[in-house]
Amino acid sequence: MSRPLAALLAGAACIALSPIFVRLSEAGPTATAFWRVALAVAPLWLLWRLREPRAAVRYASRMRLLGVAGFAFAGDLAFWHLSIRYTSVANSTLLANLASIFVTLVAWLFLRERPTGLFLAGLASALAGVGLLVSTSLSFSGTALLGDAMGVATAAFYAGYIFAVKELRERGETVLGLMATTSAITAALLLPVAIVSGETLLPHSAWGWSVLLGLALVSHAGGQGLIAYALAHLPAAFSSVTLLLQPVLAALFAWALLGETLVPLQIAGGLVVLAGIYIARTGSR
Repeated sequence: MSRPLAALLAGAACIALSPIFVRLSEAGPTATAFWRVALAVAPLWLLWRLREPRAAVRYASRMRLLGVAGFAFAGDLAFWHLSIRYTSVANSTLLANLASIFVTLVAWLFLRERPTGLFLAGLASALAGVGLLVSTSLSFSGTALLGDAMGVATAAFYAGYIFAVKELRERGETVLGLMATTSAITAALLLPVAIVSGETLLPHSAWGWSVLLGLALVSHAGGQGLIAYALAHLPAAFSSVTLLLQPVLAALFAWALLGETLVPLQIAGGLVVLAGIYIARTGSR
């Protein structure tokens, strides 16, 4: 196995662990999202300065885009962490992966980029799978449907983040620079939200801090860093399909570590969603 492929798979596994860390966190969901990025800021900035000591000075327009990216990522994390608390790990992670479909829909509606028939077929498949997931949520608990809705909101915010990052990359922003700066902006936005919400802001044990450190260093900095490295060495089409392993791995981790079982209808819905995302990605290239 090549080093980039190993990095891609390891990165997917690290990010797939993030819902487990969120479930185990002693802090509230928004507070956990804050610590996820806040604890990663210093290592990311240090790595950025060591790897790219002559980083270009940003202009005002780039700072505005970085602000947009940070806001979108804050919304993504806040809604995803809430979704994980209210619905199953499998549902929240699968629905968050609808972001790639939202990207193409926005490009169609606002940028006049006409979608292909293959994309529309994938969209129909993904929506059918979402319907199956939602139907299972109705039988789980009174909050599972709300969690599913937050998973969809997660995908919408992440689509906005993708658009902002794409524009920043085209203007010369580096991957490490993006991660370090947007993490700092995201942390600054999430902290007041966590305080106002009245959530538990600080973990009350060493175990609680270790969970937050794992989320920040393993899932956020480690997972995103490994994937960024892999994307620079592997074809984009192959990488995007391989990253669909994330929701599968997240469901497996939830089953093994949290005892979260999957019912047959939920498994069918997940497979249909994954197939739809795969088809839509193929049709949007």
